[in-house]
Amino acid sequence: YQNYKSEIQIEINKILDSSSYIMGPEIRELEEELAEYVGRKHCLSCSSGTDALQLILMALNIGPGDQIIVPAFTFFATAEVVNIVGATPVFADVLTDTYTLDPQSVKAAITDKTKAIIPVSLFGQTYEHEEIGKIAAEAGIPVIEDGAQSFGATSKGIKSMNFGIAGCTSFFPAKPLGAYGDGGAVFVDDDELFNRLQSLRNHGQTERYIHGLIGMNGRLDSLQAAVLLVKLRHYEEDLKARKVLSTRYFNGLKKNKKTILPHIKEGNVSVFAQFTIQVDNRMSFLNWMNQYNIPVAVHYPRPLYRQPVYKTMRINSEHYPVSEKISKHVVSLPFSPFLSEEDQNYIIKIIDKWENKN
Repeated sequence: YQNYKSEIQIEINKILDSSSYIMGPEIRELEEELAEYVGRKHCLSCSSGTDALQLILMALNIGPGDQIIVPAFTFFATAEVVNIVGATPVFADVLTDTYTLDPQSVKAAITDKTKAIIPVSLFGQTYEHEEIGKIAAEAGIPVIEDGAQSFGATSKGIKSMNFGIAGCTSFFPAKPLGAYGDGGAVFVDDDELFNRLQSLRNHGQTERYIHGLIGMNGRLDSLQAAVLLVKLRHYEEDLKARKVLSTRYFNGLKKNKKTILPHIKEGNVSVFAQFTIQVDNRMSFLNWMNQYNIPVAVHYPRPLYRQPVYKTMRINSEHYPVSEKISKHVVSLPFSPFLSEEDQNYIIKIIDKWENKN
């Protein structure tokens, strides 16, 4: 905020002066700029990344009796939205190196009730879109990218949000492109699907007080759109800073024998929503970093099938050995375009001390 304060304040003041807080002109402006940035025909802004996923499931008429394949290792919202629309999440395991959905596990999970696959582009890197896309096409199943952590990432020059029938992202404040509250977006090419999404976002309205669908209140606030418009202007320079920081971590920790660094697949460019490593003794590591007042986080300590709400599904963890293993070892280091070189070098130094101690 301090870096972009004057620009943001100007845009916020415009909205305060106009009092156009809901669906103001900033919404359409943002949607057009986001669609152009991604390279997709349509962008629909909405109230959160979770609502973005729910809206596309609703638009595809997914509901009771349907099964949706989701990763066993990711944030809860990816599976939660499936239950919200009345369908059933079916978990598939992830890859050992990128932590994204394992195509072979997806293939094994497909049944005649499978109506969609939701791969997650986790920690800032796109999922295995070519392999999963091929599997989905052979089965006649649509793919919805959960790109809540990967806005701006590329695979062979193609931006995240371009894979599958739709791409969904989040503008939660901690995301690479973050608002100052909740926000999200859905990206599609199909005109009819986009029109349906527009209606669903606003209580199913086709025109004022005429409701052709059962929808939801999923609109993005104009104030958040104003913040995002400013931050989007600076987004490429933020991504360059993220690249510098990730390279510094890689170079600083590559000789550390107690850590496993992120693996970026050849042809991929990650936006590093998190810089997530693996360590053998996570509790020891967490205590050590806390001792030096270095904030670290665990994404995610419990696979989705181990969440209490899913215990009645009686899913055995042995079916998802990679998710089971990495959930016990992953930890994310401080990461932001505004992290100073001095602070980052200090973090690397403290991690090296932990290695020598252990």
